[in-house]
Amino acid sequence: MGLLSGLLTLPLAPVRGVVLIAELLEEEAQRELAAQQSPERALADLEAARAAGEISEEEFRQAETDLLDQLIAARAPEEVR
Repeated sequence: MGLLSGLLTLPLAPVRGVVLIAELLEEEAQRELAAQQSPERALADLEAARAAGEISEEEFRQAETDLLDQLIAARAPEEVR
């Protein structure tokens, strides 16, 4: 950026800073949302529900199998899919 263009766009610096911060916040929110929706998190929640007696052992086994299948599929290399 040249000196003249730098001086002319100087009043826009705060706007660029706010946009940068907003983009960083969006990335972090997306990362947290993905972590909450991960199969690992769902397995932990499922185990807690079983321990609390909220679901039966049969329901636990079926849901666990489904979640483990999802986890394996998500981690499989692209060539295998």
